[in-house]
Amino acid sequence: MTESTSVPGATGTPADDGRTGPVRTAGIRGPRWLTLLVLGLAGLLYAYAVWNAIAHLFALAQLGLNGTGWFTLLFAVFFPALVYVAAIAICRRRNVGELSLVLLAGLGLVAVFWLDVVGYTALNLSSLLTGS
Repeated sequence: MTESTSVPGATGTPADDGRTGPVRTAGIRGPRWLTLLVLGLAGLLYAYAVWNAIAHLFALAQLGLNGTGWFTLLFAVFFPALVYVAAIAICRRRNVGELSLVLLAGLGLVAVFWLDVVGYTALNLSSLLTGS
């Protein structure tokens, strides 16, 4: 039987040979300024998507939207912010590279959703307007 010694400050599970040691993480988190830079640059891209959705909403609101039109276009305004917050929540304790990849994947999701909204409004404009 092997005896395991406790090392102050060490956390983890005993290894196969009975020793204990710190649990190693998969990657290095990186400097905080780099994480904030990635979050800031991605935030600008997500804000651009929000700005486009607001401009599209104002352009179509002048024509008179019904309830479906308001819901669809307001959801298009809030969707990029929801994806950005979800990406940050998913990557709270991850390194900068993983954060960048999740933010980039979220931006791709926002872009596809935006193309769907533009295509839907272009092909089905009459179903979004009042008096149709």
